[in-house]
Amino acid sequence: MPLKRTLLALAIGLAVLPAHAANPRDPTTQELLARIAALEERLAAVEGRSETTQVAEVDQRLRVVERKQELQVEADAAKAATATTLALDAGKGLSAKAPGGLEVKLRGLVQADLRHFADGSSQNDGFLFRRIRPTLEGTWGPLVGFRLTPEFAGDSATIVDAYVDLKFDPRATVRVGKVKGPVGLERLQSGGATAFVERGFPTELAPNRDLGAQLQGDVFGGALNYTVGVYNGTVDGRDAVTSNPDGEFEYAGRLFWEPFKNRDGNLGTLGIGVAASVGDTFGSGNNFLPRYRTPGQEQFFGYGSNIAANGERLRKTVQGYYYRGPLGLLGEWITSSQEVRVASGTGVGTRAKLETEAWQVVAGWVLTGEDASFRGVVKPSSPFAIGKDGWGALELTGRYGRIDIDDAAFPLFANAAASANGASTWGIGLNWYLTQNLKLAASYTQADFDGGAAAGADRVDEKTLFTRAQLSF
Repeated sequence: MPLKRTLLALAIGLAVLPAHAANPRDPTTQELLARIAALEERLAAVEGRSETTQVAEVDQRLRVVERKQELQVEADAAKAATATTLALDAGKGLSAKAPGGLEVKLRGLVQADLRHFADGSSQNDGFLFRRIRPTLEGTWGPLVGFRLTPEFAGDSATIVDAYVDLKFDPRATVRVGKVKGPVGLERLQSGGATAFVERGFPTELAPNRDLGAQLQGDVFGGALNYTVGVYNGTVDGRDAVTSNPDGEFEYAGRLFWEPFKNRDGNLGTLGIGVAASVGDTFGSGNNFLPRYRTPGQEQFFGYGSNIAANGERLRKTVQGYYYRGPLGLLGEWITSSQEVRVASGTGVGTRAKLETEAWQVVAGWVLTGEDASFRGVVKPSSPFAIGKDGWGALELTGRYGRIDIDDAAFPLFANAAASANGASTWGIGLNWYLTQNLKLAASYTQADFDGGAAAGADRVDEKTLFTRAQLSF
């Protein structure tokens, strides 16, 4: 404090002055010391008030700054609550969110195939787009969800998925529109996640997409999933037509249990399910009776043109999978029975209930160590990158399956010289997940037939090599 030191120096100087130099009217040393003491007290009081004032001013300023920050946070929160946000994510696609629980997502799946058929096949080698499917999905508030997926591959555009969800509860959601029938396990697997380029024999017996309404949900903490519904009905392995061709309905249900879902420990992912569908159908042609294909997409069985569906169609299936670490196993067994009759020609009026059975086992091993799953390798640990060490994920797959046509179908309901009464298939595949969005796949399959050629001979074995480049987001 400079002022205090100055006063003290002045006091010392006055104290040491000679007595004779003092003016009689000047104050004495004692008086000067008293004045200095008084000045020191006043100075201390002034300095004390100054420090107190400074502290108060700083405190006030801090309070103002803190309040401004609080107001800014409140303003930002209010702005966020009323603003629309746009986000782009490699795994989730493009999404937009708006106030009130509104969210719209744009996803996509594009598959370009090269197919090679061995000599003796009726199919031609060539390139094709297998799927070109943009998907628009989202929520409209907490109650309503939706999905719309057109298909642009092929000669004309079609609608693959188109449905609305009423999400009353995770245990009870009502879905209305065009959906996958809840029967086949491999059929319910995404087309971008299957172990092979094309699905196996059990999928040929399961319905594909159908028009209807279903109640679905997860109970017991998600360990048990159920679906029950009513649909227009469709033939084995195919999509339903845009309208109900015979006015009859089909009913389907499915239970799928994952016992390890809520348990601690590395037990893997086990899923076991049963499903069935039943309904009457009446009519002839491809909208009423099935045609069965190999994994090479070549038809090997069909009913005669004079045969009509004439009553109950019943499907039953047992299915399951198990995944642990890089290993995976999927199995499925299914039967499909159909009441038929001869509508014209030889044996007209003859009726029968014919049953077809199919099964398969699919195994996979992720060579690079990532986890296998029903959705494939979700994300490689080291994505492929030019000039870097990452090479993505490699998955080796194998499959064996069998389909048997009812012996009673021949020769009255199907031509034994053109349709086989059974077939076995095996295949090996390699899937390369370069990134979570880019996948290259190759699969070799062979189908061996029972019958299906003239004079009771076996149809020529089908040998195919399919490759695929897939982009998904």
